[in-house]
Amino acid sequence: MSPIRVLSVASEIYPIVKTGGLADVAGALPMALKAEGVEMRTLVPGYPGVMQALQAADEVLTLPHLHGGPARVLSGSSAGLDLLVLDAAHLFARPGNPYSSPDGADWPDNGIRFSALGRIAADIGQGSIPAFAPDIVHAHDWQAGLTHAYLQYSGRPRPGTVMTVHNLAFQGQFPRALLEQIGLPSHSFDIDGVEYYGAIGFLKAGLRFADRITTVSPTYAAEIQRPDEGMGLDGLLRGRSDVLSGILNGIDISVWNPATDPQIASPFNADHLGNRAANKVALQRRFGLRDAPEALLLGVISRLSWQKGLDLLLEALPAALGEDIQIAVLGSGDQDLQGRYMAAAEAKPDQIGVSIAYDESLAHLIQAGADALVVPSRFEPCGLTQLCALRYGAVPVVSRVGGLVDTVVDADEPGGASEPATGVKFGPVTAEQLTGALRRANVLFRNKPVWRQLQHNGMAVDVSWRHRASQYAELYRQIVKARQVG
Repeated sequence: MSPIRVLSVASEIYPIVKTGGLADVAGALPMALKAEGVEMRTLVPGYPGVMQALQAADEVLTLPHLHGGPARVLSGSSAGLDLLVLDAAHLFARPGNPYSSPDGADWPDNGIRFSALGRIAADIGQGSIPAFAPDIVHAHDWQAGLTHAYLQYSGRPRPGTVMTVHNLAFQGQFPRALLEQIGLPSHSFDIDGVEYYGAIGFLKAGLRFADRITTVSPTYAAEIQRPDEGMGLDGLLRGRSDVLSGILNGIDISVWNPATDPQIASPFNADHLGNRAANKVALQRRFGLRDAPEALLLGVISRLSWQKGLDLLLEALPAALGEDIQIAVLGSGDQDLQGRYMAAAEAKPDQIGVSIAYDESLAHLIQAGADALVVPSRFEPCGLTQLCALRYGAVPVVSRVGGLVDTVVDADEPGGASEPATGVKFGPVTAEQLTGALRRANVLFRNKPVWRQLQHNGMAVDVSWRHRASQYAELYRQIVKARQVG
């Protein structure tokens, strides 16, 4: 049987360019799918970092005019990934992260920039690069959502299509006036097309036209069909519920492996958990916390935002500190939250440590050294930090939402659970409930045999892409088969 060819379309991909979990998925999935007989290449924008990382590139497509300037598509590889890179200097050769300038403001032409990505993805999907004619075009999040609109309105035969939602809160809405400039027909601006509350909806378009829609956890797939969680798209998603499913994310267990991790103080595994203690000492010293092996040390690795519930954690801190709990926070985001966390650390430097940064190496040390990892999100499509925490023996304390529900088994699950307990869950998502969860975690921590069992249970969970990749491969096969029959 010949392999299924898939064009993945993503605005970021680890380890080349990353702002969040989308990059981790886009980088790990192609590798995992090789064992499933799927050949995946990823189309990414030619940001400066991508261009520098690209190895032995060949020009496979020349575009004299693409949304205001010349462009080309390069085929090459980096970090073991097969890439197609949209090299359009007028759109992507600029400082800052993929979506905003160094001062934090969104680029005003993001609608043009990422419509170009979708336009070229559609062209490749329809055979513009003869050496790689995909059976499936798999678009990720709003930045790639317009791909499926271009395929829909081209009037030409198209491949099968998948749209994956990593976070429904980010939808990509741009003025109607862009419609002609980005090359979509006027009749596409319709409620059954790309129109979304008077604007062009990039994510809405992807959800409307994809053959299949996936989210990154089964619970999140159910949540976003409700008015309170659907971000205005719940009606569309309910109407397409027959093609909507949730497939849990995994993590790259070669990168996240406490037994071989070069970024931690002391390697360890489930059979030698005693070696983990040195990481706690290193973490306490890194954050200037009091050396206190008997204190429950909480870790936080997160965007500092309302979605992530980090304001609730601030409200819960006084009670936690009163129980001699320590906390190490790594993240950045909302300016007000950043300031409040820094102020809290200055007031209680022996118990609270804060690093306002993106630091992959420090994230590894937190996972290896913290006793528990706190994820108090108000909504969470899947979450990756709790998967890393399970792998590293940091007991997750999480809210009962989205993928957190699907990946953590509570130590006191009502009525018993079919799987061994791995953490602490709380709900509803309030400061009061979070405070109770932290207190419960502290009680569990002081019962060493129980805590050690939670760690062992978590480290035994398969958080790899192995089973997740097989689900994507089966989805692709179903689409290909249905199109052949049709």
